[in-house]
Amino acid sequence: MADGEAVRRVTAGGATGSWAPGSQILWRYRENSGARVHIARPVTVVRDDAELLAVWMAPGTECVKPVLADGTPVHLEPLTSRYTKPRTVQRDRWFGTGVLKLARPGEPWSVWLFWEPGWQFKNWYVNLEDPLVRWDGGVDSEDHFLDISVHPDRTWRWRDEDEFAQAQRDGLVDAELAGRVREAGLAAVEVIRAWGPPFSDGWQDWRPDPSWAVPSLPEDWDRTPAHLSS
Repeated sequence: MADGEAVRRVTAGGATGSWAPGSQILWRYRENSGARVHIARPVTVVRDDAELLAVWMAPGTECVKPVLADGTPVHLEPLTSRYTKPRTVQRDRWFGTGVLKLARPGEPWSVWLFWEPGWQFKNWYVNLEDPLVRWDGGVDSEDHFLDISVHPDRTWRWRDEDEFAQAQRDGLVDAELAGRVREAGLAAVEVIRAWGPPFSDGWQDWRPDPSWAVPSLPEDWDRTPAHLSS
């Protein structure tokens, strides 16, 4: 596909055509206080159709992550000042086992699968977020702080409720958005209780194609898609 054609398709529909398995794209998140991308992760497409986008983030993948302006990891900053201190971004690598990410079109969450070494399945993780926006180089979203952990015995629990509350106190999540996030979380819980897809689909037994190379982080990882530019 020519670059011009890709731009026209993104601009007209806010989405690209389906990516073939093995394609390498970016899975990105915008800052909650603006449009700047502060998380970028190169991933390999496992499946992409009208029902589901599934991607694999391999161990050792070079990513971009937010840090405080002095380089301090975000999670080491006390919660009361974690979202108010100046930030920047830095390149890093995803260590440990890889992550399989699953997202249904238009759904305000994605489901991530984690394994222990040796492919011992650990858990599913429901990441509450804006529905993914597709562009020619990947997908963009905005994280909503609140999450849900789902375990192999089908038990579940809320995660990061303290961060969700702090984000509201700091003005990153207003009352209207907080209500929508809670509503999305409760909808996800209903899927978990009913053991619907993707939990019932056997993805925990999936394995990546050994021929796939680890994607590289492009220099223009923070480029603005055509349909988001003013």
